[in-house]
Amino acid sequence: MNSAIIVVSGLPRSGTSLMMQMLDLGGVPVVTDNVRTADPDNPRGYYEFEPVKKIKEDASWLPATRGKAFKMVSQLLYDLPATEKYRIVFMERDLDETLVSQEKMLQRLGRQSAPRADVKRAYLLHLERLRAWLEQQSYLAVLRIGYRDLISQAEDKARQIEAFLGEPLAIARMVTAVDPSLYRNRVTARDSAAAAFVGSPTVPPA
Repeated sequence: MNSAIIVVSGLPRSGTSLMMQMLDLGGVPVVTDNVRTADPDNPRGYYEFEPVKKIKEDASWLPATRGKAFKMVSQLLYDLPATEKYRIVFMERDLDETLVSQEKMLQRLGRQSAPRADVKRAYLLHLERLRAWLEQQSYLAVLRIGYRDLISQAEDKARQIEAFLGEPLAIARMVTAVDPSLYRNRVTARDSAAAAFVGSPTVPPA
């Protein structure tokens, strides 16, 4: 296992929990505290680690995650200290699908969602700025994985992840994490701006 820290990131409801499941089954040690338990929105669990949410205030736990994977929402990537090397598996999903999924989750929790158009506009701006910023950081490498492609091409994507991480993974076990029946918020047209965020992975840091 290399010393780079593996970060699974993306917008909320973009498939980050699924990716954590795949890495876990593939043999990558995952960092999670199970404080947030499985529910109807994520029946296989969230794979979250509470200290990640406060990394800007306290990153003392970070060195212990070298060679392991944790999940981090994309808005927090800016707070990763440049003293470490990171390999980021960035999940991308059609924005309309993402927003429908978020709205359904909030509804189940009894919470009001913001107007979809406003949230979509904010997400597009965030993704555009984040892409430009990521391309300028020499201490991290990014592999972008489309959620829809992951569902339909699980083995190919698993092998792509294996190559990106530079270590053998249990591909067949990773594929078992993909359950098409959990792909419950499909749209027929892809969001062009979200699709434009997909690019070639950067060269992994030395």
